[in-house]
Amino acid sequence: MVAVSALNVSGFIWGIADDVLRDVFKRGKYEDVILPMTVIRRLDAVLEPTKDAVLRMKDHLDDQGVVNQEGALRQASGQAFYNASPFRLRDLLSKGKQQQLRTDFESYLDGFSPNVQEVLDKFKFRNQIPTLMDADALGFLLEKFLDPSINLSPRPVLNGDGSVRLEGLDNHGMGTVFEELIRRFNEENNEEAGEHFTPRDVVQLMARLVFLPVAEQVKSGTYLVYDGACGTGGMLTVADETLTQLASEHGKDVSVHLYGQESTPETYAICKADLILKGEGVEADNIRHGSTLSNDGFPAHEFDFMLSNPPYGKSWKTDLERMGGKSGLVDMRFIVEHADDPDYSLVTRSSDGQMLFLANMLSKMKQDTAMGSRIAEVHNGSSLFTGDAGQGESNIRRWIIENDWLEAIVALPLNMFYNTGIATYIWVLSNRKAGHRRGKVQLIDATQWFEPLRKNLGSKNCELSGGDIQRICEVFEAFEETEESKIFPNEAFGYLKVTVDRPLRLEGIEPERAYKAREIKDLKEELARSETAPPVIKRVHRRVSEPDPLRGMFAASVNGKPAVVEYEADRELRDTEQIPLTEEGGIEAFLRREVLPYAPDAWYVASSVKVGYEISFARHFYKPTPLRSLEEIRADIIELERETEGLMAEVVSA
Repeated sequence: MVAVSALNVSGFIWGIADDVLRDVFKRGKYEDVILPMTVIRRLDAVLEPTKDAVLRMKDHLDDQGVVNQEGALRQASGQAFYNASPFRLRDLLSKGKQQQLRTDFESYLDGFSPNVQEVLDKFKFRNQIPTLMDADALGFLLEKFLDPSINLSPRPVLNGDGSVRLEGLDNHGMGTVFEELIRRFNEENNEEAGEHFTPRDVVQLMARLVFLPVAEQVKSGTYLVYDGACGTGGMLTVADETLTQLASEHGKDVSVHLYGQESTPETYAICKADLILKGEGVEADNIRHGSTLSNDGFPAHEFDFMLSNPPYGKSWKTDLERMGGKSGLVDMRFIVEHADDPDYSLVTRSSDGQMLFLANMLSKMKQDTAMGSRIAEVHNGSSLFTGDAGQGESNIRRWIIENDWLEAIVALPLNMFYNTGIATYIWVLSNRKAGHRRGKVQLIDATQWFEPLRKNLGSKNCELSGGDIQRICEVFEAFEETEESKIFPNEAFGYLKVTVDRPLRLEGIEPERAYKAREIKDLKEELARSETAPPVIKRVHRRVSEPDPLRGMFAASVNGKPAVVEYEADRELRDTEQIPLTEEGGIEAFLRREVLPYAPDAWYVASSVKVGYEISFARHFYKPTPLRSLEEIRADIIELERETEGLMAEVVSA
């Protein structure tokens, strides 16, 4: 009953936009009025029974000269919010003059508690009032939201005989109304939808990947859930529902506290309003506004579970400047101690900060609990491989994998999101891996598990059915090698990047003269090179007893005496090699097998060696298209010849 009622209510409210706002606002701006008005009407309905008590308390506090009134007024309202103006929303319908209506409506808005004021401010709702007044639409808008045929109150509307005329809308039902409105507006404005709206099927999969592996370990108690790019709050609410349900199924009673941060004002307002509408006023206070990267809202917090879909392909240059620039950044979330480096940098390119959101979450893992922390985060493909060895993206992958935090990465079907068709992946991490997962990473190819939509929603043309979600979770929990599931040791994703040099050879100059010359570049420009030309000596080591050609220490004769020399490197012949960490025999074995047969005078620069990490789904799941049989090819050729002969006959006859 609640679900049907909620959809009916959301449909009615959706219709208000066309009835009242057509020709007053552009369609893309309807949500700037409808969403905050939905919040206002719901709050007004919830507060109606205690309105008189709040006004009496307000008068009492004013008489006593009490300045800080918020706690007492919340208590009087029985909610985490209140309205201390002398008006109820329905009181404003009797106002005949437009100017008086505006004055009283603004006074009504000013009466809300600070948490609601922040929502209204972030919605910029007061900015819409002049336009509504100019079109003489404010009174009509209020009438529509107070229409007696719908009920936005949690209490039922009764007939004269006491029977129920309209069912009440509980907090879950109201949340459904709000989410449905948000979904419709996102579809209308799908070019921006992906910035703050993750499809519910993807969120449900993420929540199950986070909670299912520890469902039996969850005990009765309090758990903290965090989203550092919370958008409209969908991941937080689904996480709350999923954890509560799983705990109940295992006979546990849990209290879930939600924390989130969002940088876009309107999206932040939607998230906070949604929690208030669902009766989560206290949780709404845990939603912070501002950039997670440059202004962390929870610097001292640690969380049990974290889920997020951070922005990808989006510049964070402004954040970087606020944090002191690349050279001045000292944030301990992004400058860590790792690999014997006390200043190991996780700072990525300023053009894309998505992996920094992951680093932020990893900095908030619980270290002193049995379950530690579990994380699920959505990324695009660049997080798998972008960034060279020693650069921020690669360093983050190395930091994660060498700490053995990465459990799995799931490749999702294409076109899963509203504003992009690119490949997306869910990273699953934990600092308390199960024993059978330690030292290993699972890659899951779920790109073919989906149901097509009957109607495209922006770029989204498919969804994960309940069966698809179940299948992915079963493959994840089974942790077995299959066609869609590959398991690798951690080091399989690492490599050593080394610089390989070859000697600079100059024709027409003796090696000893070249050794003494300081203008090697000038010499090279003046003289032609050839393979028979002598190598230019850079340095002589007379006291070194053993040459080491692979490290650039060659046996030679200088002034008729044996010596070990280093040659000047030819910059034009310089190359780099990526050598897997799993290479048996390491760098030298690789060079002997892959380089020296083609360049016997090559050596590697020991000081150049850097460790990098990358993850290639294409390499492990690539399925080549089967070659056509000779019979098929022959048949096509014969058919082509037949068609060509017919064409030639037509040409000749013409």
